[in-house]
Amino acid sequence: MLSSLLSALIVSAAVVTPVPEVPAAVDAVVRQHQENAVVPGVAVAVTRGSSVLRIAGYGRTPTGEAVSDRTSMAVASVSKSMTARAVTKLVESGRVRLDEPVVAHLPEFTMADPRAAAITVRQLLDQTSGMSDTTFGSYSGPEVRTLREAVAAMRDSVLAAAPGAEWEYHNPNFQVAARLVEVVSGMPFSDYLSRNVFEPVGMKDSRSINTADELPQSARGHVKVLGLPVALPEPPAFGNGSGGVLSTARDMASWLIAERERTPAASGSYALGWFFGTTKSGQPLVHHGGDLMTSTAYQAILPASGHGIAVMANTGTQYRDAQEIGEQLIAVLEGRQTAPPNGPPVLSDAVLLLLAVPIAALAVRGVIRARERRRSWLWSFPLLLPLLLVALVHRVVGFLYGGRDVAWLQVVYLYPTFMITLVVTASGCVAVLGARLVAAVRRARGEDAPHRH
Repeated sequence: MLSSLLSALIVSAAVVTPVPEVPAAVDAVVRQHQENAVVPGVAVAVTRGSSVLRIAGYGRTPTGEAVSDRTSMAVASVSKSMTARAVTKLVESGRVRLDEPVVAHLPEFTMADPRAAAITVRQLLDQTSGMSDTTFGSYSGPEVRTLREAVAAMRDSVLAAAPGAEWEYHNPNFQVAARLVEVVSGMPFSDYLSRNVFEPVGMKDSRSINTADELPQSARGHVKVLGLPVALPEPPAFGNGSGGVLSTARDMASWLIAERERTPAASGSYALGWFFGTTKSGQPLVHHGGDLMTSTAYQAILPASGHGIAVMANTGTQYRDAQEIGEQLIAVLEGRQTAPPNGPPVLSDAVLLLLAVPIAALAVRGVIRARERRRSWLWSFPLLLPLLLVALVHRVVGFLYGGRDVAWLQVVYLYPTFMITLVVTASGCVAVLGARLVAAVRRARGEDAPHRH
């Protein structure tokens, strides 16, 4: 990792390449993906060494403004590499050591598991702390609005594994790391990040926020229904440290240039907020994606060629648009052919929504005929099963996602047409059950005798 001074010198020396084919190829990839996958707005940065090959915005924000290279957009979990950089700045100054316990600097970090006292700073940044979505729900749990509150919310949770024993992606790792930066530096994390990470490398328009309701209009996004983007506010969530950074294509170019000399860790596939792997051509790849319910982001560094790529798209995590654009750009830079992007799931959306129509009709019929039913209404309790699924659908989705914590409202954003049909089904079943119960009570009182056939 480069020092702040060297990073600043590199950024100031960055120039736009005179090679025309790379900008044209980038534009072609982005525009084709926008058209095929229906993505309203995208921002892209492509670099090589200390040169900026392309920075540009495409399309529109949810409020209709043109996306430019200076439009502020959410980078979501790409923020983790920036939090890690904030921590390593403290390491470089001798104020923190990566392999010492977190509690040495952050005594407020306590859990209902004595093993938590052994968690090191490095284990937070490498996602090997033993903390897990299966034992602590950061999305489905109580609302928090500050890093102090986020750390305090973990007090009653336990570890899923001994520190250092297993790798598991868990956002609160980086929230604890960000709170450590606050305590050690004596300033709010967002201020420290701006002064010590962003400003030294020329990221003039980047900042970090705490919660989703602080997102500016330009950084909000869309879900897709029947192939059409629908602008929605991001559902409530806390993300500072783990996913709260807002940036621009221009700033992300500076970030990629400053970070380009990162090399894969000696062991494992994740370290300091980056994944390490290979491209489809077998070349080293350092990368990280970011997902919100209404937007996605992606960053990648190709050490062999010196290229860097950053993409931000204002469509939600279900579609992986930023990641797919990033992978297509990697293919272009490596001279590989790529298949055209898939369009949004129009057919499945249409089937689900059309299915809601006969379900509603059957519910109406069931309500009308409830008075004719002579079977005990107690046999109708299976009609409560759709309502139970509505109430627990986030638990089911979390299980299918490998134990990840998912809030109920997030499922609505992930699968909007499925949830519409499920709610229609549950409402219809409850209406039929209610009508049968009323009819049973009236029969017991002899009130509907004249209506018997």
